[in-house]
Amino acid sequence: MAEKLLEIENLSVEYNTEIATVYAVNGLSLSLNYGETLGLVGETGAGKTTTCLSIMRLLPEGIGEITDGKIILDGHDMLNLPEEKIRDLRGNTVSMIFQDPMSSLNPVMTVGDQIKEVLKIHNKNMSKAELEKAVDNMMEMVGIPANRKNEYPHEFSGGMKQRIVIAIALVCEPKLILADEPTTALDVTIQAQMLGLINDLQKRLNTAMILVTHDLGVVAQTCEKVAVMYSGEVVEIGSAEHIFDGKYLHPYTQGLFNAIPKLDSDTHRLETIEGMIPDPTVKIEGCRFADRCKHATDRCKKAPCMVEVEPGHLIKCNLFQKNA
Repeated sequence: MAEKLLEIENLSVEYNTEIATVYAVNGLSLSLNYGETLGLVGETGAGKTTTCLSIMRLLPEGIGEITDGKIILDGHDMLNLPEEKIRDLRGNTVSMIFQDPMSSLNPVMTVGDQIKEVLKIHNKNMSKAELEKAVDNMMEMVGIPANRKNEYPHEFSGGMKQRIVIAIALVCEPKLILADEPTTALDVTIQAQMLGLINDLQKRLNTAMILVTHDLGVVAQTCEKVAVMYSGEVVEIGSAEHIFDGKYLHPYTQGLFNAIPKLDSDTHRLETIEGMIPDPTVKIEGCRFADRCKHATDRCKKAPCMVEVEPGHLIKCNLFQKNA
């Protein structure tokens, strides 16, 4: 078996609307090994969710378009497979935990039937008794009594709904989970429970995960690798140790860390990253972060390349270009 579960090369995604063309993802490249956890961080509009939807081939039809690049998932070329084969892979090889559990469930189907639906699609030879047993086991695994499988989504709290969404995503034991801010709608206590649950299930099933989040604390707690996105591209990628304890950081990553409150210092005002994320409808030739960067110079008019500043730690910034 190849070591790489997922390889994305030079991915570019556009949303074509009547008003303008939005360049949502621009030349993104990253990879993920079997059983590995990658944290995908960055501010709103960075292209994190679009990247996940591209992997699943779930971009809005007629609007979202992958214009360049390659996505190889478990040996499958996702951009050249027929739709029938893509459906076989969704839920079975790759699953997505969507951002809002309140709108991710069908209000007129019992939660048990919604978990069972995924099993029936991908396991056509399972008997009715086997399906029911698998649903019971999955509900118990995510901490919900199996005798509640005949209840409807409105009968559950937000945290319980998120557990059901996780159960649906994991019931076929996929090789990759795309978790799109799975704790955003939950309070802090339930957040910790959900992260612990996802980590436990991931280890038990040896599932790889891409965790999309704004919360660097969550990334530090759960992820082995970290990719920092800005304006549709990965500007830094490395191990969690590289990002949180390393001596080299992209100026944007450093800005994110500076904006976090520190318990061991008395700070009257947190640092902010001045300015706004670039207009996604405008193509930018040079460094996308230059207008907000304290270190920007004339050389930033030229687009930087990824530089390996230490083994396994890559940064896209002219500060680290030897010949820039």
